[in-house]
Amino acid sequence: MTTDTDLESERAYLADARADLARMRERAESLDPHRASDGDSAYELAVTLARRVASLQDDPHTALFFGRIDHAAPVTDDTATVYIGRRHVSNADGDPVVLDWRAPVSAAFYRASRTEPMGVARRRRFGIDHGQITAIEDENLLSAAEPSNRSQILAQEIERPRTGPMRDIVATIQPEQDVIVRSDVDVSVCVQGAPGTGKTAVGLHRAAWLLYTHRDRLDRSGVLVVGPNRAFLDHIGAVLPALGEIRVEHSTAVDLVAHARVRSVDSTQAAVLKGDPRMAEVLRAALWARVGRPTEALVIPRGARKWRIPAYEVQEIIDELSTRGVRFNAAREMLPRRLAHAVLLRMERAGDSPDDRVQETVARSTPMKKYAASVWPAVDPLQVLFELWSGPEQLAAAADGVLDPAEQRILLWEKPARTKGNAKWSAADLTLLDELHDLLGRTPSLGHVVLDEAQDLSPMQLRAVGRRCSTGSVTVLGDIAQGTTPWATDSWQTAMVHLGKPEHHLEILDRGFRVPASVIDFAARLLPWMAPGLGAPVSVRDNAGELALLPTSVDGRSAAVVEAVREVLRDIGSIGLIVPDALVGELSESLRHHAIQHGVLGPDAGDDADHRVQVVPATVAKGLEFDHVVVLEPGDIADAEPDTRTGLRRLYVVLTRAVSTLRVIHARPLPPELLARS
Repeated sequence: MTTDTDLESERAYLADARADLARMRERAESLDPHRASDGDSAYELAVTLARRVASLQDDPHTALFFGRIDHAAPVTDDTATVYIGRRHVSNADGDPVVLDWRAPVSAAFYRASRTEPMGVARRRRFGIDHGQITAIEDENLLSAAEPSNRSQILAQEIERPRTGPMRDIVATIQPEQDVIVRSDVDVSVCVQGAPGTGKTAVGLHRAAWLLYTHRDRLDRSGVLVVGPNRAFLDHIGAVLPALGEIRVEHSTAVDLVAHARVRSVDSTQAAVLKGDPRMAEVLRAALWARVGRPTEALVIPRGARKWRIPAYEVQEIIDELSTRGVRFNAAREMLPRRLAHAVLLRMERAGDSPDDRVQETVARSTPMKKYAASVWPAVDPLQVLFELWSGPEQLAAAADGVLDPAEQRILLWEKPARTKGNAKWSAADLTLLDELHDLLGRTPSLGHVVLDEAQDLSPMQLRAVGRRCSTGSVTVLGDIAQGTTPWATDSWQTAMVHLGKPEHHLEILDRGFRVPASVIDFAARLLPWMAPGLGAPVSVRDNAGELALLPTSVDGRSAAVVEAVREVLRDIGSIGLIVPDALVGELSESLRHHAIQHGVLGPDAGDDADHRVQVVPATVAKGLEFDHVVVLEPGDIADAEPDTRTGLRRLYVVLTRAVSTLRVIHARPLPPELLARS
């Protein structure tokens, strides 16, 4: 049992911790980077100190710690009681006041239980409001006599209404989530997570944990977060900075391969085919076909003599380089040296004694450069792809035995541009260009990549992401049931192979902490029709939420939407009005006419935190969440997709964006799959 004395004591401890943090920040600000030995060192030190100062900023809206553990048998007095927070805080003597949630000892706060207390006698959680401690909740892990009740502070924090971007979940990480977060840096993890299970937050917190635990390694090699669109990246963009990590790059899958400007949209058939893994074989064949067959001997004049390498011997050298498994440009750069070595052998057989300097001189000579370039020319990826889509003969040669004639016709441009500079590239073309760039020269690898909504990427897109972590590891986040592209994967094992990570850990998250039971049970009716065999998620929230199905007429639906939005505006929290893409303008105008302030999200427009109400196209809703969701015309949302499965999956995504209430307004009948009960 906690008392008012406990509460006052903890508040005093928080005040002291804040004073210690202010002292740490003042100390960091007082350091002079110009005292370094040279200009470069001074610059590096200035950058490091700036980051240090930024990481020591105290946010008055949050407490420096959210939990505490009391050990049953502490090794020292310092470890008897440990406070857990977002960052490490120490006192003037250097003793820890608050431990970073990522420290090894902090794991017990998240994982300790009555059955496995991990040496913890008591776990204490703090209720926080505007940076002040308002409540204390203790859990005795060594007493079987006390009832084990669900933490109300934990439940309130999970279900607390929120506006603006996603926030961190360090205070509410669950044991199964913590296992994923603290997976070793060399382990690639794939997380199959149902809506509301926190998979995105888990992936971001894993990145933060890795950067804390393997700072030197990942500071050198880098960490990247890849998301489906800019709106999503803006939504999650505040999480890592709030955890003190500001050096993580964020990118969409399209921006990752931005080798040209997207100026066209492929047909569904063409986009699916361009994402097919067989395209890697086609591109490899097209590229290596650029290596010519020598028809004339290599002749190198040196002094009064001319040294001759016959064409057949040059071909043998080219064949050997082509089959060594090295990149195109690396092999191309080897060719003059290999040919120069052949010349050197002839010089030695003629009685000369050339050394390595002679070989290097021959390799760099003008005749050698001209000859090597004639048989192994430099290649521009844009030109290779331009010629493939423009020329039936080139495509047929590269795709021989890989793509049938009908598939080749799908890829060919109906009206080819005159030059590669005028070509109208699609998003799928950019991924193929990235493949060509990698065939030319190896793509640098990062230390770790977090890939969210991975189920929507094509095999070729997965290969592009995999290249960015070829020598590092990856955290893959997604939900098979939420795959809304025609090429969406049905198998994580297959997807991980395309990423180049066949050896990985698959983790299942099926306990929903954010989506209430009334909403998830309603949406789960779609699962047997669009993801058979996939288990239904289970909401573990105390609050079952609110679901309302609101039929209306076509003429009355705008008024119904306005009424629904006004109703939820009386409550607290964010509001998402998710509508068919074609109706975004109409509904935005209707809200504006009724003086309801709102923002409009798009694939390239971020989350506007100034508006409680956001109008969201159905195709942009993935990964977002709102306390209150109003969905308009589920039938239209499903029918806008190219096939039934994809349409139902899009609808499943839309319906599961709600954290508290869901209102479904429809003039059309609801899809029959949504009315079926399992």
